[in-house]
Amino acid sequence: MVVLNKIYTRTGDAGETALGNGSRVAKHSMRVTAYGTVDETNATAGLARLHATGEMDAQLARIQNDLFDLGADLCRPEMEKDAEAEYPPLRMTSDQVDRLEAEIDAMNDALEPLRSFILPGGSPLAAHLHLCRTVSRRAERLCVELASTESVNEAAVKYLNRLSDWFFVASRIANNDGKDDVLWIPGANR
Repeated sequence: MVVLNKIYTRTGDAGETALGNGSRVAKHSMRVTAYGTVDETNATAGLARLHATGEMDAQLARIQNDLFDLGADLCRPEMEKDAEAEYPPLRMTSDQVDRLEAEIDAMNDALEPLRSFILPGGSPLAAHLHLCRTVSRRAERLCVELASTESVNEAAVKYLNRLSDWFFVASRIANNDGKDDVLWIPGANR
């Protein structure tokens, strides 16, 4: 169990932070930037939940928990001896990716196919879900960039890729099952 009885430690005052394995890195390192953006995604999901009810709220709650798992995964670099560690690292799994895919498919079944790109907006929930989508896409890009130089759990990257799709489809559900989507009209203001 985590016990946080003192919030500031002063250990980061020189611009470094500790990773989950105890190693210290610059706060601007790609790994810290990646998991920091996952945390930002989680915060935007919390904003979306202010407008969500029922199953959508429950799904967002599961996603927020997954995003903490994802942050824990990213803050502890993968090592060959993960299984031998005193405290085995928390890693994202393909089951979490599969759950997102199943939820996307179930939501998408209620929607008519798109005939135009849609603009972010509509209902307050949809607008917040679009914000979640764009922040999660940025987190994905950063994780892919991190994976080009360091080891990153493949399931973590896949999860972020599916997550932005989940937010997109959920935004359409939040817009009266797509009936209130705001459609892009190419060149409308020329």
